[in-house]
Amino acid sequence: MTTAPSGPAGWSEEGRDPAEFPLVLGLDTFGDRTHDKDGRPESHAQTIRNVVEQGVFADQVGVDFFGIGEHHTEDFPMPAADVVLGAIAARTTRIRLGSAVTVLSSDDPVRVFQRYSTLDAVSGGRAEVILGRGSSVESFPLFGYDLADYERLFEEKTNLFAELLKGGPVTWQGTTRAALHNQDVVPHTEFGPFPTWLGVGGSPESVVRAARYGFSLMLAIIGGPPARFAPFPRLFRESLERLGQPRRPVGVHAPGHVAATDEQAVEEFGARWIEAVRRVSRERGFTPPTRESFMADVGPRGALYVGSPETVAQKIVANLRTLDASRFDLKFGMPGLSQEAVMTNIELYGSQVIPRVRELWADRQPEPSSVTGKIG
Repeated sequence: MTTAPSGPAGWSEEGRDPAEFPLVLGLDTFGDRTHDKDGRPESHAQTIRNVVEQGVFADQVGVDFFGIGEHHTEDFPMPAADVVLGAIAARTTRIRLGSAVTVLSSDDPVRVFQRYSTLDAVSGGRAEVILGRGSSVESFPLFGYDLADYERLFEEKTNLFAELLKGGPVTWQGTTRAALHNQDVVPHTEFGPFPTWLGVGGSPESVVRAARYGFSLMLAIIGGPPARFAPFPRLFRESLERLGQPRRPVGVHAPGHVAATDEQAVEEFGARWIEAVRRVSRERGFTPPTRESFMADVGPRGALYVGSPETVAQKIVANLRTLDASRFDLKFGMPGLSQEAVMTNIELYGSQVIPRVRELWADRQPEPSSVTGKIG
C-alpha cells in the first residue's frame, strides 16, 4: 500500500500517547453568507465563490485544515461542501480538506464515502470527514427523513460507514437503506482509509460510539464553559482501551473571530453572533443569547474565541490543555460579515495565532488534570 503523504497534521499517529499527537490548527466555515461593503447580502453564488477563496488563502497562510459544514439555509447556503472542497483542492497542495460536519443521518453513507474518496483522489490524499447526527436538522424534512428516527438513522448509517472505510467488498444489512451483498464500492482510496472523526456536541453515547467504530473525537463546543466537556476525552480514551482500540486524537471545534484588537473583534462579531443564535433559538426553543451572555462566552472561561491574535492564542492553548486535546478548528465567519473581514480573520489566524499557539504549546509542561467538570 502507498504511504500517505506527510504533512503538519500527522494523521497516522495511532497507538501513541495522546500528548504525542501532533498539534493541528484548522479553520471551519458553514458557508456563512457574506455582505458587501455597503452591508447588503451577497448572492449565494458569490458566497460560495468567496468560500473557495477563503480555503485557498488559508493554505497560503499556513493553516493545517480547512473544513466546510453542511447547511441548507438562507444564511448558510452550503449543501454540497464536497464540491466546494474539490474546487479548493485544485488550487492548493498542502492544506487538508474535509467536512465540518457532514450530516450522515440524512445522507447515504455510500454516497458520502464515494464523494470523499473522490476528494481524496483529487487532492492527493488530503481528504477527511467529520460525521455528525445533525445539530441543525433542516436536512431531515428536505430529504424526507423523520426526526423520530434520529437515533436509529445515525447509528445504522455510522455502522455502514465504518464498514465502507475498511475497504474491499461490503456486506451490510439494516433498516434505513437497501442491504449490500459483497458489494464493491468505488473509487478505492489510494492511501488507505481517510481520517474520520465523529462530531460530538453533548452526548456521552456519541463519545462511546466514536470509540466503538474507531473514529477520532471532535468536540463541538459552541456555548458555556469548555471545561464541562473534560469528562468526554477521558471517557473516549477509557472506551478505546476497553475495546482494544489504539489511541486516537481529540479535537475541539468552536466559533470565533480574530481582529487586530479585542475591541474590534467584539464589535465585528458580537451583534451578528447574537442575532444568528437568536434566530436559531426561536426555531429550537432554547434561551436566546444576550449581550451579557455573549461577553461571558468571550471571557476566559467561555466557548467563543473572539479577540486579538494573542487573546485567541492564549485561550486555544488553555482549553486544549484543559480538554487534553491536540487539535483546534476555529469556526470562523458569521452571516453579515464582509469578505474583507473574513479574509483578515484568516490572515491573522494563519500568520499570528498559529505561530503563537505553537510557541506556547512547545513551552507547555505536563500537568495532572484538575478539571472535574460535569456534562450538563
